[in-house]
Amino acid sequence: MSSAISLKAPPQHPVHDEGRKRGRPPAFAAIDLGTNNCRMLVGVPAAEGLNVLDSFGRVVRLGEGLYQTGTLSDAAMDRAINALAVCKNRLKRWDLEGVRAIATEACRQAENGEAFIARIRSELDMPIETILPREEAELAVESCASLIRLSGRRALLFDIGGGSTEIGWVRIPHDGGMPTLSAYLSIPVGVVTLTERCNGRCFTTEGFADVVAEVTSLLQPFEAIHRIRQEIRQGGVRLVGTSGTVTTLAGVALKLERYRRGLVDGAILTREMVEAGMEAIHAMGHNGLASHPCIGGDRVDFVMPGLAIFSAISELWPAPELAVADRGLREGMLLRMIRQYRARTGWRARSLNG
Repeated sequence: MSSAISLKAPPQHPVHDEGRKRGRPPAFAAIDLGTNNCRMLVGVPAAEGLNVLDSFGRVVRLGEGLYQTGTLSDAAMDRAINALAVCKNRLKRWDLEGVRAIATEACRQAENGEAFIARIRSELDMPIETILPREEAELAVESCASLIRLSGRRALLFDIGGGSTEIGWVRIPHDGGMPTLSAYLSIPVGVVTLTERCNGRCFTTEGFADVVAEVTSLLQPFEAIHRIRQEIRQGGVRLVGTSGTVTTLAGVALKLERYRRGLVDGAILTREMVEAGMEAIHAMGHNGLASHPCIGGDRVDFVMPGLAIFSAISELWPAPELAVADRGLREGMLLRMIRQYRARTGWRARSLNG
């Protein structure tokens, strides 16, 4: 497995300018307000990638009811504000070189999304912004770059989110440099929107097949332009997935007794392993999924909608391997800020030998 993100934190100390002169690493923070979750990550640069100092996540269900009403509800916005306030308080522990906060599909779709962003800025004095789908795909590439580089000549990166799914067609340079996003697609279908719209139908054979067909129809124009199936037949193309759907699938496919990030992040699943994991999930039913240690009752309703989206992707683009990434937009933001800081200042991490 390959991972440029370490969850083993260095000694927790505030980072001051004098400390930086002695080689102490600068700290950065990233906040991602998604359709279902609010997540925060604080990290410092390491020799390769980053080391995590602090993390926080909370289910806020910001997109709850959005499919029916077209707006963010007062209760959902209040939950998000409360979670963001927790993030802001936790960031006070650190002397930060850079902070970035973003919102994604729920705020892009909602009629009152811009007003809600303005409320966050006013109430919390937090410079949050709603990013476009292309940047969301670019941040996913940034966070998964260490996995993508091992994929051959091309990678098809996908991120199944709460309110949308991002697809990135990625070119991998021969010199080991940063992978580049050649093309991207964002479809307004995610696990939260499907869960609300389908009302459990994804747990039936017919309902699941209907969703797979619907998602496939949204992906077909992208395939018609880029002919990814032909590229897969020529070899050197791997699927790279970053989402709760693929990490859940990996946990089941690897037959883990409990979820272990170190075994999932960077795992390479053959197509046979993927198909066996999908069959096992289908066979469990709602109650079996709710009791599975890699899933749980709080996420069970999202599993089959997410798996339907993944099925459409993997059937349309049948790559022989799937690389699994337990990382996302927060890591992408941190790695980008770190890369830009290094380019601007020439800062380098000291070796372990000093």
